[in-house]
Amino acid sequence: MRRIISFVHLSLDGFVAGPKGDMSWIKHPDELFDWVGTLTDKADAALYGRTTYEMMQSYWPTAADKPNATKHDKEHSAWYSKVHKIVLSKTLNGKDLKDTTVISDNLNENITKIKGQEGKNILLLGSPGATQSLLRENLIDEFLIAVNPIVLGEGVPFFKGISATKLKFLDYKTFPDGVIVLRYERTLI
Repeated sequence: MRRIISFVHLSLDGFVAGPKGDMSWIKHPDELFDWVGTLTDKADAALYGRTTYEMMQSYWPTAADKPNATKHDKEHSAWYSKVHKIVLSKTLNGKDLKDTTVISDNLNENITKIKGQEGKNILLLGSPGATQSLLRENLIDEFLIAVNPIVLGEGVPFFKGISATKLKFLDYKTFPDGVIVLRYERTLI
């Protein structure tokens, strides 16, 4: 069975974005980009909420073509162009979107069906609203939380409106600039 792995950058106080959606505080050392490449190598699908999907669509399809494209831009753009995208949205019409499935209802049934298909992992990137919806349905298997060394005080919380969810600590990895990625697996209470 395929696994859904949630990867997100968080401030020390649990926000995925600051006031007005600011994400300029997120640290991106090259070593972290290389490590994320090991995750994408093991995934053939990306799962997003609508807002994150639209943000990704506005950048990644052409990121490798820019004159100042970094190694990471080229690698992630290539991965993004070949993976299947799954978008949770009640407003997005997916019929004209290439290699994209839009799920607007029956979340548990539709995601369980996708998880049961042949394939690699499904990476859930950012997307706090999608994460909260999937977490309520016990559909996320693993969390990779990149804790950034900053306290924002306010912003967009990652875990909002979630009941108790037991997690098993698996390991951690440290990166330059003080970023620590914590790895947890969901367990049933």
